[in-house]
Amino acid sequence: MTVFGYGTTTKAIVERFGNCKVYDDSFNGVAFDKNGNEFIQSDMFDPDKSELEVTSPGIPPSNPLIQKAKNLISEYDLFAKEMPYSIWITGTNGKTTTTAMIEYLLEKRGAVAGGNIGTPLAKLDQTAPIWILETSSFTLHYTKKAKPNLFILLPVSDDHTSWHGGFKEYEEAKLKPVKTLLEGEIAIVPKKYADMETDGTLIGYESAKDLAKEFDIDIEKINFSEPFLTDALLALAVTKILFDEVDYEKINSFVVGEHRVEKLFDKEGRLWINDSKATNLDAVLAAVSGLKDKEIFLILGGDDKGADLKPLFKNLPKNITLFTIGTNEKKLLTLASVHEIKAVKCADLKTAVKNISKVFTKQNQVALLSPAAASFDQFKSYADRGEKFKEMVKAIKEI
Repeated sequence: MTVFGYGTTTKAIVERFGNCKVYDDSFNGVAFDKNGNEFIQSDMFDPDKSELEVTSPGIPPSNPLIQKAKNLISEYDLFAKEMPYSIWITGTNGKTTTTAMIEYLLEKRGAVAGGNIGTPLAKLDQTAPIWILETSSFTLHYTKKAKPNLFILLPVSDDHTSWHGGFKEYEEAKLKPVKTLLEGEIAIVPKKYADMETDGTLIGYESAKDLAKEFDIDIEKINFSEPFLTDALLALAVTKILFDEVDYEKINSFVVGEHRVEKLFDKEGRLWINDSKATNLDAVLAAVSGLKDKEIFLILGGDDKGADLKPLFKNLPKNITLFTIGTNEKKLLTLASVHEIKAVKCADLKTAVKNISKVFTKQNQVALLSPAAASFDQFKSYADRGEKFKEMVKAIKEI
């Protein structure tokens, strides 16, 4: 088996199967391990000597390895034949939380979660009755054989356009599973996609209220507010579909993970919110919408992956001041000027925190890190960015 890339997904495949030829840009020449695996520099790949190529999902279609491949499949395709009943969750924002909530509700039934959420398919329990898979647009782009039995699609907005080549291509990747559904299988999708052609059943929604009404769920019994209310309702919809069960007590005991609208207070009791995982505009707008009664100091910026940020600026409230950072800072400042939104140029996160602290003097103010961009221009990951932010807030007097 030929493997492209040597990240979390493909390392698990190599470890499980052995005797793989692994091509990665970080390799020089050829090396071997005790399990018969070869580690080869990328430009040595010969497609005529390969019968099957499995790619790391993050490698873009423009990569020379992908361009040369003749028998390319995804991680999902590799496990298509042995995949148990599977629930796939995708969308631009909220898929990690929704996946985690579904796993939390279904753990008593032996379900396990993986995919983009952290555990690669090669390490998932093959005997589990249900796989819950957070599914990226990258994986969907390369998937040709595998399909879900139940598909959950959160709203789709501009993201990863530089990887896919445009929003249309990104959207088409997200929608691929709808076309694979068989009679009796269900997809819950935003209402704009509810009329797509498929052999399965499509249930459309525009809001949390739509989901509550469709699945006869009492929204007043759910303790979450947006952006997590819709996630919770989608998770409960899954248990309603599969087992005719709505467990309010269980869903209300779910704890949302770090770096997603995570509240913390500095030494002066001022509220800062770590929303580092908000790498797209929908996530930012969801975070901001929950703070309508506050004056917001928003830290924005990073690597926006070519996304069109105009819709973000059109929908930002007037009670907001931007503190810009990252490689797209010039773009942000230009948009702020066009839309007459106050903005402070900061360049980096530490400067942003320092500048906010100087003007953070009133009880009705709140500081929000919700970047609408990836972190790789200045940090190792969104988690690293979030942790650094929390450290800076805790050490506010020393900045």
